[in-house]
Amino acid sequence: MSDYLDEDIVDLDGSDELVEQFPSVIVENRDVTPDTPVYRLRLFYSYETFLATYNGEILENGCMAIVPTRYGRDLAQVLGQLKKVSYFSEMTIIERLATDYDLNKAAGNKILEEEAFTIAKEKIAVHRLGMKLVSVHYLLEDPKILFFFTADNRIDFRELVKDLVSIFKARIELRQIGIRDEARVLSGLGICGRGYCCRTVSDKLKPVSIKMAKEQNLSLNSMKISGPCGRLLCCLSYEHCFYCEQRRSCPHEGMRVSYNGALWRILEVNVVLDKIKLVAEDSSQVEVPIASCEKIDGHWRIRKQ
Repeated sequence: MSDYLDEDIVDLDGSDELVEQFPSVIVENRDVTPDTPVYRLRLFYSYETFLATYNGEILENGCMAIVPTRYGRDLAQVLGQLKKVSYFSEMTIIERLATDYDLNKAAGNKILEEEAFTIAKEKIAVHRLGMKLVSVHYLLEDPKILFFFTADNRIDFRELVKDLVSIFKARIELRQIGIRDEARVLSGLGICGRGYCCRTVSDKLKPVSIKMAKEQNLSLNSMKISGPCGRLLCCLSYEHCFYCEQRRSCPHEGMRVSYNGALWRILEVNVVLDKIKLVAEDSSQVEVPIASCEKIDGHWRIRKQ
């Protein structure tokens, strides 16, 4: 789930409808058997992935295909065939492979999207709307233009839609997305120097809590555990399961354990370095490997080194 839910969608007829957040997938495919090849594809405008089937020849990684999405038929890239898949997952069906005409049209749409982005920003300023335009996307096989934006509150953009319809002579959809969605779409480098996790590691935005940072012994300084989007780092969620699993096999900070015939207090547990730091009553400290911990009759002790 993203931080914000979609607030509005406005179509050519001016009607309002509440719709789901990214991803914009997909229709359910019920005609799937264990022998049906299943592929993972990616939409370029949202950089999200989804599953699809294709009953023709085996598709090569990187090829382009036409698939139905929630917005209409569009272009997607085949990332590869899945070896294992849950057949309870939502899937769509690849209609056909993209032709040179489709690819040329998509390249032309990129230029139109840049022009539409500039025009829409100007119109937003004219109407003094508290919204930030993130991206614009032309559907490949439908006369529809998607405008994605972020905002702190619900926006009444009916007059804006009328202006855009009169300019582009096409169906217009404005969709409010979350801050984390914006970061994934625009991309960039995180504080680790690598590409954003929400774009390079996984396109699924998992919930992240401050409890995850505590369990990983990280500083609770918001500047250090927040990403460029201003939300908690996605990697806290990806690594959370590892820390939880490792901590099951060792005592926690603050506990007193028996070591070399005396009671010591656990000062720090570092599951990455596989070490536990102990402190005695005289303030002396020692580090021991986590593997030396054992639990006997409900009590932890450290085997003598």
